[in-house]
Amino acid sequence: MQPPILLPLLLFLLSASPILSRRHVSPALATETLDVAASLSRARAAVSTEAVSLHQSAAAAVVGEEHDEGLALRLHSRDFLPEEQGRHQSYRSLVLARLRRDSARAAAVSARAAMAAEGLTRADLMPANVTAFEASAAEIHGPVVSGVGLGSGEYFSRVGVGSPARQLYMVLDTGSDVTWVQCQPCADCYQQSDPVFDPSLSTSYASVACDNPRCHDLDAAACRNSTGACLYEVAYGDGSYTVGDFATETLTLGDSSPVSSVAIGCGHDNEGLFVGAAGLLALGGGPLSFPSQISATTFSYCLVDRDSPSASTLQFGDSADAEVTAPLIRSPRTSTFYYVGLSGISVGGQILSIPSSAFAMDNTGAGGVIVDSGTAVTRLQAPAYAALRDAFVRGTQSLARTSGVSLFDTCYDLSDRTSVEVPAVALRFEGGGELRLPAKNYLIPVDGAGTYCLAFAPTNAAVSIIGNVQQQGTRVSFDTAKATVGFSSNKC
Repeated sequence: MQPPILLPLLLFLLSASPILSRRHVSPALATETLDVAASLSRARAAVSTEAVSLHQSAAAAVVGEEHDEGLALRLHSRDFLPEEQGRHQSYRSLVLARLRRDSARAAAVSARAAMAAEGLTRADLMPANVTAFEASAAEIHGPVVSGVGLGSGEYFSRVGVGSPARQLYMVLDTGSDVTWVQCQPCADCYQQSDPVFDPSLSTSYASVACDNPRCHDLDAAACRNSTGACLYEVAYGDGSYTVGDFATETLTLGDSSPVSSVAIGCGHDNEGLFVGAAGLLALGGGPLSFPSQISATTFSYCLVDRDSPSASTLQFGDSADAEVTAPLIRSPRTSTFYYVGLSGISVGGQILSIPSSAFAMDNTGAGGVIVDSGTAVTRLQAPAYAALRDAFVRGTQSLARTSGVSLFDTCYDLSDRTSVEVPAVALRFEGGGELRLPAKNYLIPVDGAGTYCLAFAPTNAAVSIIGNVQQQGTRVSFDTAKATVGFSSNKC
């Protein structure tokens, strides 16, 4: 017979063991509900010929109405532009096109971050055969729309360019520092939804001289011999580039007051993944980015569901407190990217065993985690991704597995389900903040028949990227003065 002291000792060990106690996570904390019926309905609507157009949606809304946070402007999915409907015959075709573009984007961001860590500049990414041509930050808001139907996979903001203002759709990009638009005359311009901007029709357009400090802030610049005007070139590492005149111009975001003398590129030779957009609104951290030029130390955006015609805003000078905050980390080699202090990931309420080195930036600027509006799917270093995937698979044993799709290797057949419970996924940040993701931000449809995939992907690059699929429906704010990144769910 065993001594009676062993029974209470065993009970004590069972209750005290951190390994065993982690198994008893509250079901409410361990799972998230995925509304399969609702997400499939949105997916099918995105490629439906009967979908509500952007113009119809805008006409049914009150544009510029006042909300508690100030002026809020409509945000729409570019899939609902009349001229873009019918581009894809099936939702699967749309998803595959998105993922092809996203692979190029993620590779470009990773390459630029790696080159910066090695002390190189974007000038080293210049294409070999490009022919170059001889306001206050308080409460500036603009509408942001999803660009999945335009060939770019980005989100867009409606921006007024010039005087009088010409309304143009521009890519919203936290990974770029130079704002630019396609300009007449075009040596080589890709197709865009709006007419190409003609600087000769704007009274506020002015060339930037070669000896201007703004010209010197460019990574790649040249001088037009005949006039002494500054020429710019930006290459993105994925084959996309823009070349033209560097100038100052007036920009107007929505109903906000115009902002004068913003340095922008007037691109006469442009090529790449920007099809549909007139140009790019740069939201990076460098001196030429739009926030830097208007001295905005805070800005935020909320990215709508890519399959939805709903609305949200891009806001500058917005200082509302975020639900979750994380340290904003700056690379010693580049000011463009916004790195965040990610410390771990939990699945089903349990913290994954991932070494801190998987998310850390070293003293050369290599590694780290970038918050990027342009990359769709979050990229994690391969060991970190494997830990997340394996934990998720263990928590979804009751769901029918199916073959992988493109870069997704963990997919399910949910065609006979209207909703499912899946393991909760949360991002944990230095300082104790935790962002719990809604299920629709990590288990997404890849066709209209009910195939869903885990929307994370591995990368062999040193840097990890938090993509916009995981950011959907969350207001993401950047406060460069306080060095914080904020996340607030359902604040769109």
